[in-house]
Amino acid sequence: MTAVSSAIRFVLNGEDISLTDIKPDTTLLDWLRLERRLRGSKEGCAEGDCGACTVLVGRLMGDEVIYDTVTACIRFMGSLHGTHVVTIEHLRGENGNLHPVQQAMVDHHGSQCGFCTPGFVMSLYGLWMRNPDPSQGAIEKALQGNLCRCTGYAPIIRAGKAMSSYGLPQGDPLLAERIALKSRIKAIHDGGRVEIGEGAERIIVPASLDDFAAIYEANPEATIVAGSTDVGLWVTKFMRAIGPVIFIGHLQELKAIADNASEVRFYAGVSYSEAMPVLVENFPDMAELWDRIAGEQIRNMGTIGGNIANGSPIGDTPPPFIALGAKLTLRRGTHRREIKLEDYFIAYGKQDRQPGEFVESVTIPLLPAGEKFAAYKISKRREEDISALCGAFRVFVSDGGTVGMARIAFGGMAATPKRAKAVEAALVGKQWTQDTIETAVAAFAEDYQPISDMRASADYRLLSAQNLLRRFFLETTGNGQRLRREVA
Repeated sequence: MTAVSSAIRFVLNGEDISLTDIKPDTTLLDWLRLERRLRGSKEGCAEGDCGACTVLVGRLMGDEVIYDTVTACIRFMGSLHGTHVVTIEHLRGENGNLHPVQQAMVDHHGSQCGFCTPGFVMSLYGLWMRNPDPSQGAIEKALQGNLCRCTGYAPIIRAGKAMSSYGLPQGDPLLAERIALKSRIKAIHDGGRVEIGEGAERIIVPASLDDFAAIYEANPEATIVAGSTDVGLWVTKFMRAIGPVIFIGHLQELKAIADNASEVRFYAGVSYSEAMPVLVENFPDMAELWDRIAGEQIRNMGTIGGNIANGSPIGDTPPPFIALGAKLTLRRGTHRREIKLEDYFIAYGKQDRQPGEFVESVTIPLLPAGEKFAAYKISKRREEDISALCGAFRVFVSDGGTVGMARIAFGGMAATPKRAKAVEAALVGKQWTQDTIETAVAAFAEDYQPISDMRASADYRLLSAQNLLRRFFLETTGNGQRLRREVA
């Protein structure tokens, strides 16, 4: 029988924390500022976009504690069991001096009004720990999720370039502390389940994947929270009640990635950041899209399974995965079934998922030799923005120039992520030529009747989809130059 405890336990900076009375919707930022009076982390947007609340969360991965930057404004307290939370107040240099990252920000005038500064420092600290001498591209990528309303980016980047000259991670006073903390964090992971509260105030942290499956089968009304990048906004923006909640972000079984000569399988709890190396190795044409999913903090929190499971018509992962022929494994209790990803989305807000059933994994076939593939994202901002539309294209063109297969999928063009089957039919069996493309683009109007909203008008979406097919054709025939941002 699974042991059950009644406390969320983690380490805050250097202090052991045990919480037995905490609400499902209490965010880390509110708890830090209101309960602990640690007010260096700021609330700027309350939706994970501005980075002013950035902290580090260390979690056990195998035998190591891995630190990620996260946005505290949408991170729930129930997800912190067995972690190490590091806030701006805990940073320090040797002999009572400022930390190297802080000193670099001072000397290079990286702080103006100062509101966003703690978040920038924590993002740079996370980067410095991994890569003390980063390129400008790596610095920009690490700071994608941080906004400076004083437009102080140039001096902040200069500080990022200079921070290693003030000290290296080997001399970080917190390094020895982190090593010592490993045993404390391991002790929290005792193989037991955590349950706090009752009814709508109930928090459950399952002991294992099997434990989660049994709990959710018995409590299908519960909200599943992995990365909270979507559910967090239900609370902070829409004031929705989310309890009871089952937190699953800690489950190592859902962090698994399996690949072989024919396919890649991502379990549902794999974050965007964790998926990146394997995804880019097997699908290099998705690298640009992946770097444009939110900012670094959200990529560290958000999960592949969550992006699919919530059924959003503007999720960035379903269109390319549908074009590649992905399949889902759905699980309820001990029973599993497999469906095509494109069949999972039924209508707006409705998916082919029964009560108590959850997305366990997604399996993506590797691209066969000779096939052409690309994925594109259209948004108002290049960095850290929700898609107005996201399209993926996959074709096979024979040696004679005939299209033998076409799979095209879009998000943001309909109530669900959806294939462009009329466009596909207009391409298959035809010569891969400009004339074929110009004939096929008219079929987009048969496949999609997009809406107008704050992100784009219906006409803009339809024209963009047509132009993306033209762009894909030009790139695959060597007549177009794809713009890429190189990040070292």
